[in-house]
Amino acid sequence: MTAREDMLAGRPYKPGDGELVAMRKAAQGLMRDYNATIIGDKTRARTLTQLLGTWNGAVIRTPFHVDYGKHIHFGPDCFVNYGCFFMDICEIRIGARCQFGTAVQLLTEDRPRERDSRAKGVEWGKPITIGDDVWVGGGAIVLPGVSIGDGAIVGAGAVVTRDVAPGATVVGNPARPLPPKS
Repeated sequence: MTAREDMLAGRPYKPGDGELVAMRKAAQGLMRDYNATIIGDKTRARTLTQLLGTWNGAVIRTPFHVDYGKHIHFGPDCFVNYGCFFMDICEIRIGARCQFGTAVQLLTEDRPRERDSRAKGVEWGKPITIGDDVWVGGGAIVLPGVSIGDGAIVGAGAVVTRDVAPGATVVGNPARPLPPKS
């Protein structure tokens, strides 16, 4: 198994592996190019097609930050506002018509809890899956391994540590469902 295969499978791996460093370097160059553009620049589509696993025409405002980019897959008609961080050591799959507020963080990476393990420089991750028609409010953070169901809403500033049911609205830190409206 390669370090990339271990990484994508959620197994511990060393991020200093040569292939992974080269992939991050390529992503950084594409992010630099994309983040230097403004709305209407003709290079935007080409750059996002090269950067992302599946772009699908998502509107992504700059700046936009990724680890690799290739592990991010957008459904059609998505919108990403300014200053978002999608850290994709594992896959991030986003359904159709999803919207992300300013400074949203989707974080697939994780680190050992034990000091000795952290000192060895290993990490791992878990994928994030977001269904169709989801709204993630500004400043929200979605942690590794979380799935968000179709039509759900994540309130601004929420820290999502657990799966979100379809149609639910979650708020707070840690994010908890709001009671249904009567």
